[in-house]
Amino acid sequence: MRSANTYMPYPMRIDAIIDEAPGVRTFTLKFMNNADAEEFSFKAGQFGEYSLFGEGEATFCIASSPTRQGYIECTFRQAGRVTSALARQEVGSVLGFRGPYGNIFPLEEWYGRNILFVAGGIALPPLRSVIWNVLDLRDRFKDVTVLYGARSVADLVYKHELKEWGTRSDMRLVTTVDPGGETAEWQGKVGFVPTVLETLAPGPENTVALVCGPPVMIKYTFPVLEQLGFTADQIYTTLENRMKCGVGKCGRCNVGPVYVCKDGPVFSYRELQSLPAEY
Repeated sequence: MRSANTYMPYPMRIDAIIDEAPGVRTFTLKFMNNADAEEFSFKAGQFGEYSLFGEGEATFCIASSPTRQGYIECTFRQAGRVTSALARQEVGSVLGFRGPYGNIFPLEEWYGRNILFVAGGIALPPLRSVIWNVLDLRDRFKDVTVLYGARSVADLVYKHELKEWGTRSDMRLVTTVDPGGETAEWQGKVGFVPTVLETLAPGPENTVALVCGPPVMIKYTFPVLEQLGFTADQIYTTLENRMKCGVGKCGRCNVGPVYVCKDGPVFSYRELQSLPAEY
């Protein structure tokens, strides 16, 4: 059995690497100890701390589905010291992972409902875990719709999975890129995510909407959903950009009475409305 020390990372080996977009990589990580692999479990929405000795830690969601055991996946953009060091790693390299932390998307409460995913850019990874979780339990949900957009075709992540989702008969995928981000071969929509969402006009009846993207996208997406008839209790998002330690000690993610890493990162829109405007 592992130590109960929450600061003790699991040693993980990089089993595969995918270059998703400029500066964006996905790691498939496997546990180096069989006992750890058998003991570990998580649920969609949770996150972890990914570390390299001598470099530090970075906080990302777990991007794979909890229905798929024995490994985890993370997707990150090279931005600072730690992520740059992670980006230099190769298949076979060893890094640390501690977690899972945070709350979850309450999927069991949504059985029998329609699920609408709205994502932008590098913010698809937190929802990817939920999308695959839903698809792996497909008979427990009604209609599944994914709306995903990015600045350009090159910035779309999980291109191989988008292709697969687009051919499935049990879900609807709508992709879009910002005006000017299309290519001659692009067959998706051209427009900002909130505008495309308004055009799609999904109905709110028996539907839950999960939204994740850049702050400006979220800011303009919530009002569209409200105009379409979604209540604040039907809209969920995940907040991750301020998290650091993962256990509510550093205070970086503190907003009013809430520590995002402990009380979140998953929040309903109703819960967000009670937070100070600074978030």
